[in-house]
Amino acid sequence: MGLTEIDSLEIAVIVDNELDPLSPSCNPAVKLGGGLKDPSEGAIIDRGGRAKEMRMDHICCGAHGLSMMITAIKGGSRHTVLFDTGPEEEVWQRNAHRIGADIAAIELIQLSHWHRDHSGGMLRAIRMINSAKSADAPPVIADLHPSRPDYRGVMGPIPISLEADPTFDEVVAAGATLVKSAAPHGVCDDMFLISGEIPRRTAYEQGIRRGIRFSAETNAWSDDPLISDERLLMVKLKGKGVVVFTGCSHAGAVNASRHAVELGDSAPLYAIVGGYHLADAERDTIDATVKDFKSLGPKILIPGHCTGWRAKCKIEQEMPGCMVPSFVGSRLAL
Repeated sequence: MGLTEIDSLEIAVIVDNELDPLSPSCNPAVKLGGGLKDPSEGAIIDRGGRAKEMRMDHICCGAHGLSMMITAIKGGSRHTVLFDTGPEEEVWQRNAHRIGADIAAIELIQLSHWHRDHSGGMLRAIRMINSAKSADAPPVIADLHPSRPDYRGVMGPIPISLEADPTFDEVVAAGATLVKSAAPHGVCDDMFLISGEIPRRTAYEQGIRRGIRFSAETNAWSDDPLISDERLLMVKLKGKGVVVFTGCSHAGAVNASRHAVELGDSAPLYAIVGGYHLADAERDTIDATVKDFKSLGPKILIPGHCTGWRAKCKIEQEMPGCMVPSFVGSRLAL
């Protein structure tokens, strides 16, 4: 599909599970800031002469979920997408403020899939973004998959339900322009591409074990392991290749990456960013994933959210220097 090549990419991690405001980037292709690495100019005080202050109230807080503010840059043009909105409104609001995000620049919110840890902050994010915009600016767009379950959950001895995702009516009432799409499409002058359903091709990426969804119409739960509404976000970085953003990788991080390469007209895979959903995976699945990562040959891996420490250790062992973990409050430049 037609995808405009961009010159550079900026990522602000507003919500992620883990916090590390000190560690540097070990991959020279990624410039890493945020946290305590960038004392704010607003914190300059007269203390023995001009001095910067490391303020603890500028540090973001971890939460189980994901939200990334992603800016694509080409020449003098910039377009910004908010990829997911974390698990709850207070977390998104606090961290957006603490990271100093220019949320007025956000043109579109893409929800990777219908799970509360990705959608929970959406309604407040919409209101905050629109309030930050100038009076003549168009409202933020919410790009959502049309197949919204009434509830999602996992089957234990009895069903264990997640909280409901925001409804389409609530999204509109919050002030967003609603777009429903299950097909691949470009957004923001085609600097970004949002996929349709991600093909399942690997033998080991089987979705979420015991996944279920609830229908209010039938008052019943049904099997839903594949999370078929999951969609990836991608850009094409000039001279580098495809950068793929995956919310949870229920379709599989390898399946998502291979599909992104297909959508990018077989451009090389440069980076995989987001949740790889390996935290609760069997060891064989982690090993197979990392083996396929090596064959795909990305230069950068930025795992976060549901990836898990075992998978990160395996990546670092097998692909040393490739990884820059996604920590909440980080600012990454590619």
